[in-house]
Amino acid sequence: MQELLETLLDYAQENAMKIVWGIIIAGIGWYFGRRRAQASWKKQQFLNRLNISLNMLDAGTLKIRTLSEKTCEDVFLNQHAAEVLKRYALKTTQNNPVIPIPANEVWFFLNSVLNEISEQFAQGQIRKDLGISVQEAEYLICLTREASGEINTQKIRAMMIRKSLLLNLPIEEPQYESPVHHIRWKTLQQMSQHYQHHPGDFLSVSIPS
Repeated sequence: MQELLETLLDYAQENAMKIVWGIIIAGIGWYFGRRRAQASWKKQQFLNRLNISLNMLDAGTLKIRTLSEKTCEDVFLNQHAAEVLKRYALKTTQNNPVIPIPANEVWFFLNSVLNEISEQFAQGQIRKDLGISVQEAEYLICLTREASGEINTQKIRAMMIRKSLLLNLPIEEPQYESPVHHIRWKTLQQMSQHYQHHPGDFLSVSIPS
């Protein structure tokens, strides 16, 4: 034990400046990380989080159900990719909430979203493979950031909706489970128009159940 203590003491003496600078750098990183966290909380802007939601109409009522919510890094498995998506998300507007992701990158982000939620639909896939009767529907997924000032909490949101519904949204405004959901209805209308001109910004997936 004495020899170990002497070795550690010798190491500390020989590398004192490295240790001090390491502590300083760690302290600076902690300070600025805390400042960013405080700023995000104050603005209620959490663009490091990805919310995946299913959007549907049920008896004339718009219903929004969260399928998953995680940090972007947990979904895309790469801190750089998460930071890049955040920068793209800041380019959305109230008139176009679809995140402008370059064509050569959009598949990576959307496929990562699909991988995140695919486990929830695995049973239907197995039933289909076994030849058991299933119901199947085509869904569209796209990445958005609703930039409306009425949204209190800003997040990156992956919208999932039946393709047949998105392309044939009713003219009549639906009922809402929450008054703020009128913003989501506007988002879906904008997504429907966006799909007509930029279908590559969406991932189409057939889901059995």
